[in-house]
Amino acid sequence: MVNNTVKKYELINNLNEKKTIIEESINNILLALGEDIHREGLIETPKRVAEMYLEVFQGITLSNQKIAEMYNKCFSISSSEIVIVKDIPTFSYCEHHMALMFNMSISVGYIPNKKVIGLSKIARISELVCKRLQIQERIGKDIFEVLNIILDTDDIIVKIDSEHSCMRSRGVKVGNSMTTTYYCGGLFKEETERRKEFFNLCQTK
Repeated sequence: MVNNTVKKYELINNLNEKKTIIEESINNILLALGEDIHREGLIETPKRVAEMYLEVFQGITLSNQKIAEMYNKCFSISSSEIVIVKDIPTFSYCEHHMALMFNMSISVGYIPNKKVIGLSKIARISELVCKRLQIQERIGKDIFEVLNIILDTDDIIVKIDSEHSCMRSRGVKVGNSMTTTYYCGGLFKEETERRKEFFNLCQTK
C-alpha cells in the first residue's frame, strides 16, 4: 500500500529532499531483499541510485508543452521537401518494471510548414521524452506532440526500433527480439506513398 504521507514526486521541489526520499527507499528495497546495507559494495549505492534517477528521469516533471518551449527555435524555409533525422540512439526505462531498460533507435521525419527546426533539437527532444517512465508506444506520440507544437504541422512521423531487456532477462526470455512502432499524422497518415518514402529513406545509408 502506498504511504499517503509521502508527497507526490512532482510536488517535491527541493533537490536534497528528493535525494533523501530516493535513498531511503533504495535502502528499504535492499533490506527487503535480504542485503546488508552496511557492506562495502552497497554503502554508497542509495546515493548513486538517487543521482542516477534524478538524471535519467528528469523528463517526468516536464510536460510536452514545456519541452516544446525549451526547444522552440525555428528557421524560415520555402521548401516543402521531407526532412529526416534517423537512427537517434537513446534509451528509456520500462514503466512496468522500472529497473529494466529498452534501447532504441528513433527516426523522425516531417514536411516543413514554412519553417524547420535545428536538427540537433530533434535528437534532444527525443532524448528528453525518453527520460520518463515510458512504454515504447507512447514515446512516438510524445515526440510527435512536441514537434507538432513547434513546427505547426501534422505532417510528422516517428519510427522507433528497440530491444526490450524485460523480454530478454525475465518472463519469456526472448533474445534478439526487436520491436518496431511508428506514430504519424497529416500526409504521412493519409498517403501511403508518403509513409513508404519515409521508410525507404530510413533504410538508406
